[in-house]
Amino acid sequence: MVVCGDDALAHRLAAELRDVYRERVTLVVPSAREPRRSRVPAPSRGLGRATALLGRVSAVVGRTGPGAVPVPGEDVEPPPEPVRVLEAAQVDDATLVEAGIADAGALALVHDDDDLNIHAALRARRLNPRLRLVIRLYNRKLGQHLEELLDQAAAVGAGRAADGARTAGAEASTTVLSDTDTVAPALVATAVAGTSKVIEADGLMLRAVERAPGQSGPAGARRLCTLALLSPSPGEQPGAAGASEAGAGDDGTVLLPDDATAGAAADCGRVVLETVAYTGRTVRPSRLRGRGAPLASLFSRRLRWSLAGFVGAVLALAVAASLTTGEQPLHAAYLTLLDLFAIDEPALDGSLARKVLQLLAGLVGLLLLPVLVAAAFEGLGTFRSASALRRPPRGLSGHVVLLGLGKVGTRVLARLHEMRIPVVCIEADPEARGIALARRLRVPTVVGDVTQEGVLEAALADRARTLLALTSEDTTNLEAALYARSVNPRLRVTLRIFDDGFAAAVYRTLRAAHPGARTRSRSVSFLGAPAFAGAMMGREILGAIPVERRVLLVARVEVGGHAALEGRTVGAVLRPGRLRVLAVDTFASDALAEQSAADEPQPGPGRAPAHLADELNGYVLRPRDVVLLAATREGLGELLSRRPRPVHAG
Repeated sequence: MVVCGDDALAHRLAAELRDVYRERVTLVVPSAREPRRSRVPAPSRGLGRATALLGRVSAVVGRTGPGAVPVPGEDVEPPPEPVRVLEAAQVDDATLVEAGIADAGALALVHDDDDLNIHAALRARRLNPRLRLVIRLYNRKLGQHLEELLDQAAAVGAGRAADGARTAGAEASTTVLSDTDTVAPALVATAVAGTSKVIEADGLMLRAVERAPGQSGPAGARRLCTLALLSPSPGEQPGAAGASEAGAGDDGTVLLPDDATAGAAADCGRVVLETVAYTGRTVRPSRLRGRGAPLASLFSRRLRWSLAGFVGAVLALAVAASLTTGEQPLHAAYLTLLDLFAIDEPALDGSLARKVLQLLAGLVGLLLLPVLVAAAFEGLGTFRSASALRRPPRGLSGHVVLLGLGKVGTRVLARLHEMRIPVVCIEADPEARGIALARRLRVPTVVGDVTQEGVLEAALADRARTLLALTSEDTTNLEAALYARSVNPRLRVTLRIFDDGFAAAVYRTLRAAHPGARTRSRSVSFLGAPAFAGAMMGREILGAIPVERRVLLVARVEVGGHAALEGRTVGAVLRPGRLRVLAVDTFASDALAEQSAADEPQPGPGRAPAHLADELNGYVLRPRDVVLLAATREGLGELLSRRPRPVHAG
C-alpha cells in the first residue's frame, strides 16, 4: 500500500493499514526543504516529524484492549513491518516508481490539495492500470466525473496490458472520498449513541461493543449477533469460553460463533453487534416534510379564538332571527350577514326583536373589522416569513445542538433529520451553506456568535441531550463546549478538533473535569482514516473490528458470482469462525423486477434500510442481492477468491 499526503490523515491512514490490516505500507511525505501549497504548518512536513507522529498514532491504533498484552509462552502474531517513509519534493513519475507503484495493491492520495491529488492520480493510473486508487477531494461533483474517467482508463489500460503484468490480488477501481462523507456518520453516531465506532451500510448504523456476562445493551438498541467470545479471565477454565470450538484462537477468543456456542458460553464476555438507536424523543413525520406553512401557524392562538368567537356570535344571531321572525334558517343567516356588514336596509317597520337583532349584528360587525385587518396582516406576515429560520420551540428538550453549518455540519444535519432526531442549529454566518438546508427543512436555527452571551441559551442548551461543535475553529468549539458544560454539566459533548494532540488534551481535560458526562474530541483524521483504509482494501470492505489481538472485517458483497452465497439461505451461509451474514439488501433485486414489470425508474436515496439477517433466516439469496458480512481475513479472502475475474475487452 502506498499513501501520499501532507497532514495527520496520511500518517494515521498509514498506521491503520499497518496495525489493523497488517499491510506493508510506504508513506510518501513532502520534502521539508521544498515549499508547497498547503494549510499544514511547515514543521509538520519534515521526515523526522512524520516518523514521530506515525509512531504515536501507531501506538494508539494498535491498542485493542487488555488482551493485547502478550502472555508468555503464547504463539503471538509477529509485529507488522515498519512503515517505509519516503521524502519527495513532489509526487511525480520518479517518486511513484521509487515508492513501488508498479507492484502496489492500492494508492491513497490524501493531500490537502485537489489539483495535486488529481495530477498524481492520472500519473499513477498510467503507470499501473490495475492499481486501486483512493483519492481525497473536496469537490464532490468533480470527484464523480473523475471516478468515471479513471475507471475507463483502467479498463483500457488493463485490456492492453499483458497477463503477466497484472498485479496479484489487485482489482482496478477508483474511489473518491471527502472529509464530509467520512466524518458525518461517526459524528451522527456520537449524537445518537455516544460513540463514533460505527459501521454504516445500506441505511443501517451498527456498532460492535464489548459486553460483560449478563450485561444488556442500552434501551432501544437491538442485539443482532455475537461477533466474538472473549478469552477467559485468569481464574476461568479455557473451556468455559468455548475455546475448543471453531474459530478459537491461541488466546481463547472465539470469532463468529454460532448461536448454540454463544448461548452455551453464558459466563463469558463477548463482543456483540447492536443497532445504533436514539432513545430520546423524535420529531413527528408530519414535521419532516418541511414544505409550506401549516394552517395552524398562519394565525396566532389568540386570533384564532377571536375568529371562533365571532363565528359563534353570528350563528347565535342567525338562530335568534329565525326564531323571532319565523324566517327559514338559511334566509335568517343571510339577513344576519347583511346586517353584519351594514348592507341591509334599516328595519324601520320591523318588529322590536328585528330591530334589536339588527343593532346587535351591526355592533358585531364593527368589532369584526379590526379582527379581519389583524388576520390579514398576520397571515401576510406568516407567509412572508415562511422561508425564514424558525426559532426553537419553548417546550423543546432532549434535542441535539448542532454548532456550525459548514460542509460537515450540513451533512450531519441532513442525517439527523432523516433519523427524526430533533435538532437546533447555531451558525454565526447567515450566508453559510447549511442555512438554506435548515430553512428548507424548517429546523430551528439561531444565527449568532456562540461565544456571545445568550446564544447557547437561545438554543436551549440547558435542556439539550448532545452538543456537536463542528465549526472550523478549534478554539470556538472548545469555548462553546466549556460554556455549555457550565450550563448543563451532564451534556454529551462532541468536538471537532483538527490537531490530534490538541484533541487528546481536550478529551483528557474535559473527562477529568466532568466524569459524569460523555466527552468526545475527535480530529478529522481520526474519524476519516478508517474509511480511507477500507476503500484501499477494496470497495467491499467497510471497516474493521479489533477483537483482542485479532480483527474481523465487515464487507458489503454482491451475491452474484459467489457460489457460497447464490441460491443458499441466509442461515446456511454461516461458517463459524470464518463468515456470517449480518444484513441483506434486496433493493437491487426488487427495483430491477419492478422496473421490468412497470417500466418505472428506480426509487431515490430515501429508500428503506437493509433487512437484518435474523429477519430473513430462511430467505434464499438472489444474484442481485447485496449482503453485509462479518468475516475473518481468511474467510473473506476465501469467499472473494472464488469469484471469477471479469474479462476486459481489448
